Amino acid sequence: MSGLEDEAVEVTRALIRLDTTNYGHRGAETLAASYLHDLLTDAGVDAELVAREPDRANIVARIPGTDPGAPSLAFVGHTDVVPTEGQDWTHPPFEAVIDDAGFLYGRGAVDMKNEVAARAVAMARLAREGFRPRGDLWFIAVADEENGAADVGMRWLLEHRPDIRPTMAINEGAGERLPLADGRVALTFAIGEKGTCPVRVVAVGEAGHASMPEVGDNAVPHLAELIRRVGRGMPDLVRSPEVDATLEALLGRPVGDLAADVAEAASLHPALGHSLPPTPGTTMAPTVLAGSPARNVMPERASVELDCRILPGTTGEEVLATVRSRLGDDLRFELEYADPLVPGSSSPAGGPLPEAVAAVLADDGDDAFVLPVLCTGYTDSSYLRSAAGTAAYGFSPFRATPAEVLAAGYHNADERVHVDDIGLSARFHLALARKLLG
Repeated sequence: MSGLEDEAVEVTRALIRLDTTNYGHRGAETLAASYLHDLLTDAGVDAELVAREPDRANIVARIPGTDPGAPSLAFVGHTDVVPTEGQDWTHPPFEAVIDDAGFLYGRGAVDMKNEVAARAVAMARLAREGFRPRGDLWFIAVADEENGAADVGMRWLLEHRPDIRPTMAINEGAGERLPLADGRVALTFAIGEKGTCPVRVVAVGEAGHASMPEVGDNAVPHLAELIRRVGRGMPDLVRSPEVDATLEALLGRPVGDLAADVAEAASLHPALGHSLPPTPGTTMAPTVLAGSPARNVMPERASVELDCRILPGTTGEEVLATVRSRLGDDLRFELEYADPLVPGSSSPAGGPLPEAVAAVLADDGDDAFVLPVLCTGYTDSSYLRSAAGTAAYGFSPFRATPAEVLAAGYHNADERVHVDDIGLSARFHLALARKLLG
């Protein structure tokens, strides 16, 4: 490895060893933010900690551009990680062990201290080399992305600091390498994320004594039937520009029959078989159940919460209508919003940053094509888009870490990434900044 790649690996290991687990209203992200602050300021970068709570700081750094009117770029990430309690790890999750095959184990190895390290190291290298970008180059690593309950991360930061308004941003969300069944190789590139609109379905009956099941009208069996109708919660398929972009890139033609095209595209790689079918429409996975407060009382009301994930542009009324159509009209039930709607959002599949990503990969001799995808999960990119119309994307390239290893590691035991991919990411971000801002 080169000095750049070695540094990226060591910074990743150092970040993993800092326990920044997010417990909702409690966290310790300042540990990582302070470490990154020292790394960047030692390289001559202007960096600062911005905190709503002392233990949960965000770090913001900038190499100022020479042209105030030129487009700016932000390297974005988060420093918090999800808990490890109750998981059986091969190597302790905060020791950053590298095994004989070159895989680095640890909480955050994939999500996402590897990318944070690669972006910070790339920025530090640019500063040491005296790089003078045309537009501002930002580095933003925030707290509280994994939970958001404390509101100390990206949403608060952008509200508190209206000067942070990058034109473009690259964040987490994709980069898996997919060898397709037709011989091509795709690298996923996140152009957006689905939103959320949790819905509570309340079955309505009549209370009664559990010793006499025929007296009253127990709401629980009605709820069971409603849940059966929801099933696993897969969507009724809906066209969208984001999904069309994915299908057209995979199939090489305009979208025709949506169901047939999704099935054909999903057959090209097992990862697509999991990620594509739930994307075009509103999913409604049943998760949280509530019934009687006492075993001997048949409840008048029983409920299930549906974790509904929605396409950009979907309204709450549309979500309720979709759920209602799935449930029918022959049983008594009520629908409620379990939490406020968080809209989905996306950025154009084409444009300066997607084109630069493809060019950097080609310059590096990579024969994969960039596959625009809509993430079914959530990232802080949505706040960047809503605050200033930032063209925000999720990408860091992987070659040595198989897609199935990446997928299995998210929020799970034995989260790991190959060290070669950490070095690759540092090289990629270095080249991307030069391509876009040089």
